[in-house]
Amino acid sequence: MKVLRTPDERFEGLADWPFAPRYAEVTDADGTVLRMAYVDEGPRDAAPVLLMHGEPSWSYLYRKIIPGLVARGHRVLAPDLIGFGRSDKPADRADYTYGRHVDWTSQWLTGLDLKDITLFCQDWGGLIGLRLVAAYPERFAALAIANTGLPTGTGMTEGFANWLAFSQKIPIMAVGALLQGGSVRELTPAEVAAYDAPFPDESYKEGARQFPTLVPVTPEHAQVAENLAAWKVLEAFDKPVVTCFSDADPVSGGGEKVFQARVPGAKGQPHVILHGGHFLQEDSPAEIVELVDALAARAHAKKG
Repeated sequence: MKVLRTPDERFEGLADWPFAPRYAEVTDADGTVLRMAYVDEGPRDAAPVLLMHGEPSWSYLYRKIIPGLVARGHRVLAPDLIGFGRSDKPADRADYTYGRHVDWTSQWLTGLDLKDITLFCQDWGGLIGLRLVAAYPERFAALAIANTGLPTGTGMTEGFANWLAFSQKIPIMAVGALLQGGSVRELTPAEVAAYDAPFPDESYKEGARQFPTLVPVTPEHAQVAENLAAWKVLEAFDKPVVTCFSDADPVSGGGEKVFQARVPGAKGQPHVILHGGHFLQEDSPAEIVELVDALAARAHAKKG
């Protein structure tokens, strides 16, 4: 597997990004060792909050959320998925598969031995993060699910169909512009540049290109069976689960209903619709901090 690594200088002086990078190594089934970057802030002995991004963003998406949660006493971790942010980037599109991403991220999670986790997941952060929950339900204390899903080959929204077609046709994938398009508020030029930073040229964007094609929206897609199995675990998950989808996301709009209906832990929880586009972290960061903090408190009160 040929692997690209974004030069460190691309990440120097990013707006509102004071966090030191940390790195872990994960090993692919073919023996390739990949470096996975992550943020880890706050007290080591606090129960962790895990913030998982999707496509084509990176942990920069959580820059306004991390400090707020740390200020409330949480240990906050935000990994960069392989292919994104400071993490290594396989150069061949065929090297990006849904199953590989679940495996790589599982290695990271278990390597750090994270337990008692409150998860916030959005976009591919949910497709991968909810598979981690299904694989290691005992490690998770609570879930906040935002603008994501766990598809099992039964179709797609019109919004996702449009994004899938668009993502495969555009000759240049302007990542910062895509983040702007998926946010309601106006990003600053420095913020747009920070989303472009991980990708010096198009060769670094093979993961960003491939991810839309991997979402298992047809019965023929890989990982349908694995997602069906994951749903069986989620249908027995009775720890607190709150949905916090946004009011202006054409990709996942209405997707909260399936989680509210099928996951026992979602019953009686204070579900909300937040203001924002697909990247609601850009539009409602303060509200997300409050929601996650309160969710973690409920989870630990119930556990206690």
